[in-house]
This record gives sequence, C-alpha cells and structure tokens, in this order.
Amino acid sequence: MRMTKLTKCVVLGIAALGILATAGCGQQAEKGEKTHKVGIVQLVEHSALDDANRGFVDGLKARGYEEGKNLTIDRQNAQADQSNLQNIVQRFISDKVDLICAIATPAVQSAANATKEIPIVGTAVTDYVSAKVVKSNDAPGGNVTGTSDISPVSEQIDLLMKLYPNAKTIGTIYTSSEVNSEIQVKAMTEYAQSKGLTVRVATISTVNDIQQAAQSIVNDVDVFYEPTDNVIASAMPTLTSVTDPAGKGIICAFAGGVAAGGLATKGIDYYKLGMQTGEMAADILEGKKKPSEMKIETARDLMVVVNKKTAEKIGLTIPADILSGATIVP
Repeated sequence: MRMTKLTKCVVLGIAALGILATAGCGQQAEKGEKTHKVGIVQLVEHSALDDANRGFVDGLKARGYEEGKNLTIDRQNAQADQSNLQNIVQRFISDKVDLICAIATPAVQSAANATKEIPIVGTAVTDYVSAKVVKSNDAPGGNVTGTSDISPVSEQIDLLMKLYPNAKTIGTIYTSSEVNSEIQVKAMTEYAQSKGLTVRVATISTVNDIQQAAQSIVNDVDVFYEPTDNVIASAMPTLTSVTDPAGKGIICAFAGGVAAGGLATKGIDYYKLGMQTGEMAADILEGKKKPSEMKIETARDLMVVVNKKTAEKIGLTIPADILSGATIVP
C-alpha cells in the first residue's frame, strides 16, 4: 500500500510523540519522583490551629514537597464535631494517603484510633501520652509522632504576676472534655498556689457555656488565665465580652488568644510549631525515619505578645520592661 506525503507526515509525527513520551517517562523514573498524598484534619477553625496548619504546609514546601508538583493535600476541618473527625479520617484511609497530619488532641486521637498503618504526625497537641496515642514521648512506638504545644505555664504565671503584682485570685475557664486543657490547668494551679495565689475554675462543654461560666466567677477574681483550649480559642470575643467590662485581663497560653482580645502571653508561635511538624513529616515521606522512633518535639521558640488596645480598655499600664522586646498586637 502506497502512502501519500500527508500520511507519511502523520505517521512520523505520531512516532515522534511516542519517542518524546517514552523519554519523559524515563526521565521521571530516573528522578524517582512520586506525588505524595497527605491528609490534614483540623479540629476547628481558630488562629492557633490555622497557623499550625499553614506552617505545616510551608514546612513540607521548605523540604521540597510542593502542591502541584509532587504533593497533593486534602485539607479538612471537623468544626469541633467528633463524628466529622471520624468521617474525615476514614476518607483519608479510603484514599490511601501517605501521611495524616492531625491538628489538635481530638484529631490525633481519632486518627490513631482509626489506623495503625498510615503514619500520623500531630501538632497543637499538649500531651501525647495522656491522649493515649504514644507509649512515651521519647519512644512513641507506633505510627504516631509530632509536636507538642505544652505551654510554659510557670513563665506565663510569672508574666501574670508582673502585670498584676497585687493579684490574689486567678480565674480560668476550660472545656471539661479536652485532656490538653485539664493538664494545663492542673499545672497552672499547682504553680500559682506555690506562689500564694488562689485559683477559681469554671468548666464548659460548648461555646454556648462560655458567657455564663465567665459571669459566674468574674467578680471573684483579679485576672484570668486561659490554656490552649480549642473551644475558648474559637470564641474569645464571647469571653472578653464579660471580662473587658469588668476590667479583668486575660493571660493566654497562646498568641492567637491575645490577638483575639486577650491581654498578653509568653507562649508558642504556632506557625513555627507547624513548620517543625512539616519537617518531621518530610523525614517520614523521604523514608529517613519512622514515627515509632521519632521523639515528640516541643516548641523551639517562645515569644511575649501584648495587646495594648486591651490594656487601654481595662485601664492597665504595661510595664516598660515587658513592652521592650515584646510583639505588640496591631
């Protein structure tokens, strides 16, 4: 069968495309490139967890894992609903993700309960041992590792005492179902009592309980201390709507709480904590380490944050030595 010039051109063109396609596949194989799938499950939307989420993605990117190139990310927010957490994690398992990033204690608990095979890195988790997702902080022993946001409680209470040198009673409100909050409040109470301070505690179950809980103790305390409680963090304006008119400041365990109306903190930069977590995830994706042998890491950097607008609202003068070197909320 004789070929026309047009037919010859078509055949040659198809052959050339085939050669290029084969060459492209060969180059990809030589590089050993793979697109990794990562699922991120975040308990609820608030500044601290949002920052940790953003830092995690940037931490991966700094190690060469970038969306659109060699990484796909499925981002999910559970909106503080336990059934949502379970459904999200099951979706990740069905999609056969290579790694799960779980942000906040209930998220890492849901992920750890659902899978023992997929590597899990947690962040914004206070105590992995108390959460029963690792055997020990030094040797997790399973498929879970990550970073802890355990607060420097003693330094935060020292800051509180500098701001309120005449304080006698501290008020604190936390979610009774959050293990991380309970741990922090216990540590805070022990340290505060060692300094001669009394602590008044009110517990809540949901956002709807915050206002009533605050009103129940606001007249009996000199200042408030708030741990890294996810329910409180998601609704700081509800708490400050009670504390501000009473002239009572809130020392927060996290910077996001200060930005949302609290008075001050000496605490964790959640974006940097997220970046640490991203670096740990990169080690796992690269096959350098297994979660079982990766120690739980704590925050490398602490920062003092002050909200001058809140100080003005409640009529408090911030000492100059605290302001110097502090990050001031805009």
